[in-house]
Amino acid sequence: MTLLSYYPHHDGSPLYCSATNPALGETLKLRVSVHSSWQVSRILLRQSDSGEAFLKVAKLVSETGSWNWYEAELDMTNPVVGYRWFIELIDGESYWLNAVGLNSLDRPDSEDFRISIGQKPPEWATGGVMYQVFPDRFARGAEAGSREIPIWANQADWSDEVIGEGPGTAEQLFGGDLDGVREKLDYLIELGVDVLYLTPFFPARSNHRYDASSFDTVDPLLGGDRALENLVEQAHNKGLRVIGDLTSNHSGSAHEWFNTALQDPQSEERGFYYFHENGDYESWFGVPSLPKFNWASTELRERFVRGENSVVAKWMKKPYSLDGWRIDVANMTGRFRDQDMFAEIGSEIRQRMNEVNPDSFLMAEYTSDASMQINGQSWQGAMTYSNFSKPILRWLARAEAETEKTHLGPGHLEISAKDFVQTYQSFIAAFPWTVRLHNMNALDTHDTPRFKTLSMPGAQRVAATVQFTIPGMPTIFAGDELGLTGWNGENSRTPMPWDGERETEPALTDVYKKLIELRTSHPTLSNGAMRWLHANEESMLFARESEAETLLIAVSRGADSIVIPRDSAIHSGRPESLFGGKEMKEEGDSFRVQLGSTDAQIWRIRD
Repeated sequence: MTLLSYYPHHDGSPLYCSATNPALGETLKLRVSVHSSWQVSRILLRQSDSGEAFLKVAKLVSETGSWNWYEAELDMTNPVVGYRWFIELIDGESYWLNAVGLNSLDRPDSEDFRISIGQKPPEWATGGVMYQVFPDRFARGAEAGSREIPIWANQADWSDEVIGEGPGTAEQLFGGDLDGVREKLDYLIELGVDVLYLTPFFPARSNHRYDASSFDTVDPLLGGDRALENLVEQAHNKGLRVIGDLTSNHSGSAHEWFNTALQDPQSEERGFYYFHENGDYESWFGVPSLPKFNWASTELRERFVRGENSVVAKWMKKPYSLDGWRIDVANMTGRFRDQDMFAEIGSEIRQRMNEVNPDSFLMAEYTSDASMQINGQSWQGAMTYSNFSKPILRWLARAEAETEKTHLGPGHLEISAKDFVQTYQSFIAAFPWTVRLHNMNALDTHDTPRFKTLSMPGAQRVAATVQFTIPGMPTIFAGDELGLTGWNGENSRTPMPWDGERETEPALTDVYKKLIELRTSHPTLSNGAMRWLHANEESMLFARESEAETLLIAVSRGADSIVIPRDSAIHSGRPESLFGGKEMKEEGDSFRVQLGSTDAQIWRIRD
């Protein structure tokens, strides 16, 4: 088999596709690059049109160094079109190239490349670096200590240990607020992030606030409506975008709608939820405090989405001016038994957001495989763990990590780098390119253990390098850059150690700053093509490519030596180090680099 670095390549990036956000009926020009060592007889583009397959001949249109570029036209006959390439060689061998990779046998349509006429994501989200803040644990403003603590809460000191399970987990209140976030915006600017993602800010009976008791106001414990207004205004003045977190699947059991539904079976609000004949109701995974919405209710849709001052619209309008929403458990929204309104609700939310601010961003939480469900027509990206978060941790996990107690669940631990590539490709394949660019690439979040806790020493630098250089939106959970730890989701919601309350890792902060700087200064990392060049047990190497440059990214778990042919990149020249400091040494027609244990390197090649 030909070297991985010589495999034919196609993706949805501008190098290979004439329009990443096409219109229905538009004709696109698609390209595939094939190394000159492949003796090509013919190349065909196989397009799906309304469920039928049609073949078009690709023509050789240009040469770049050792790479030949073939082009064919694709017609946007449907809102989502699948396609793949057929490559036949002079010696009779033939291959299919789809979104999973190169195959000698025919493959199912679910593995095809997909392109969508979907909602174009805002430019600020493409290449954006997101920072997730859990308000109770980020920072206290000047007024934080003067607020009355509600009866459900247990006040904690900023230096206290975080309760991770059992009694008091959701009731432990550290007192962070939105004024505290506002006062630390310069910290985010210095770090280099440009998108602030806030977990819920509505009043509730928990520190996580996913059990909203109202969607009409900001929790007074966080400073109230005025605090959100001031935070977003100052964030915008500093060049930051702000997105909120909204639960469309459920409310809290203390919500005013639910209280009315309980008290009056004849009320409109009764139809907002699923009630059974015996008076019981459906809830998120059977948790009584989280009653599930019934989206068959027209009035619910009016108040939550469609109305002039609906929940979705109100907080995006002035004076609050949020830039978008992350929708909590979007994958479960509108789904119950024989009902499936998931896509429909997503479209309504997107339409309402367009009416308020078409430059806004909509992301769906979809913790498992989201690729076949999210095509960019409403949800513009996914907060999902299957394609990146889980496989990168499995590759770099501590041998003694108890993964079945975490978000990883059962399965192989310490997979190889080659396994990571295979898993990543399998789970990323069905996403249209524009969605892939706007999926959250997170090492961890407020719902998972901290990456550092489960990974081998030094691994977070390696994982962060991949996080910031593969397609997607790198997302930092507040404190990742400091090396904070946590053994499960709740325990990972650690208060930021502004006054040295916890041990930090300053060298790791410098790593994050450098990676963010590289991503900001090299647009290739935002929308450039991505090709895998090498993967074995201990290491992997991939390229991000644009008309301007090729960036080579190599990472290793254990010590390794990587050799790649000089002509494997579409740009010629000597690689210059951008990160990590190691030189690629010339060996005839190849370059070699010696990688150490938990090593990460980035180089740039220009013509």
